[in-house]
Amino acid sequence: MSTEKALGASMPQPQPKGAPSAGGRFARFFTTENMMLTPAMLVLASVSIFPFLYLIYASLMDFSLAIDNPAFAGFRNWLRLVKDPLIFQSWKVTFIYAVAGLGLELILGVGIALLLYAAPWGRNLFITLWMLPIFVAPVVAGLLGWFLLNSSYGLYAWLLQQLGVHADIFGTVATAWPRVDLSDVWEWTPLITLIVLSGLQSLPTEPLEAAEVDGASYWQKLRYVILPLSSRIIVVALLIRSMDIMRFIDTIFITTAGGPADSTKIIGLRLFDVAFRFMDIGFAAAIGLSMLVVTIFLGKAFIRVMYGRE
Repeated sequence: MSTEKALGASMPQPQPKGAPSAGGRFARFFTTENMMLTPAMLVLASVSIFPFLYLIYASLMDFSLAIDNPAFAGFRNWLRLVKDPLIFQSWKVTFIYAVAGLGLELILGVGIALLLYAAPWGRNLFITLWMLPIFVAPVVAGLLGWFLLNSSYGLYAWLLQQLGVHADIFGTVATAWPRVDLSDVWEWTPLITLIVLSGLQSLPTEPLEAAEVDGASYWQKLRYVILPLSSRIIVVALLIRSMDIMRFIDTIFITTAGGPADSTKIIGLRLFDVAFRFMDIGFAAAIGLSMLVVTIFLGKAFIRVMYGRE
């Protein structure tokens, strides 16, 4: 009996069914797909990691284009980032700009997507025409808005004057940022529509058919079936736009350049001024990294909401 136990102990024991071996786990990383993706991933990593590390280095230096030899500054730039009231003002403007713009884009984008989803004919033609603003460069959109609303020769400004509105759209605080926000809404609402419409077209038909059999009205199907099933794709659309809205400064730079009285100077435009107008590269690097941190936390919040609705 003891001999049989000794022989059994010396023999290799069979692994449980379904448990991957160490060699199998190691071999999974050398599949054909991974080997084909490896060169592209290495190039992407080399292009992305070095600028990121250099940005961290610059944020810790007294780094200016007017100085030949930058000096170590420690966390001085980060302390300036916390104490500077202009930075807080820019974040406040960014928050207002994002909330108002994303709110309008969400309402219009989802509404038009629902109309197109229920349209019996003409859907492809309307989608083609509705998507045209996406293909307009933001600089061109800013120039278009500037020429149309210029108080001296703009067509829209002349129409507003005929209605009794003689205000300078871009020179008044009360009208400057709504005008910039509406330009962003005009250009990027079609993107929300396209994303939400693609999600609506991929919805399962069984819940909708069951709701029709139960005698549910359109508004009941919309509230209890369509919107809950498409909530994740709506969150994805909001995530994409919220990450973009901080870095798109083209339209604002062309129309108002952040004015009047910094009422339209979002954080991305503040970064542009600090880096290329005041040549303070170290402080600009700290601002850029803070924007990256906010974007990461914003993305995590949206992803948490998206998986919480699963």
